Amino acid sequence: MSGRTTHGGLTSRQRRWLRGEAHSLSPLVQLGGKGLTDGVAAELDRALAVHELVKVRLAGERDERTAAAAELAARTRSELVGLVGRVATLYRRHPDPESRRYSLP
Repeated sequence: MSGRTTHGGLTSRQRRWLRGEAHSLSPLVQLGGKGLTDGVAAELDRALAVHELVKVRLAGERDERTAAAAELAARTRSELVGLVGRVATLYRRHPDPESRRYSLP
């Protein structure tokens, strides 16, 4: 497996592994017609603090969803693991090793 890092610090192997872990998850946050509000960013920030790996349902056209997913990752200091259709998967490692849910390969 490749150990190269991609943009953001996760390797392609780690991203692939996280996408597999996220497969059975349901979106916890939804980005609606009002776009990326401070409330949505705060809710996602809380969800990442608890769950580390979170799916977000996005609205809009493809370009809008891609931009919104990148902006969500930037505003929450998280990694965009994947974007499939209208669902983005984001990951932010918990700062406390004892509280981490995922041990990245």
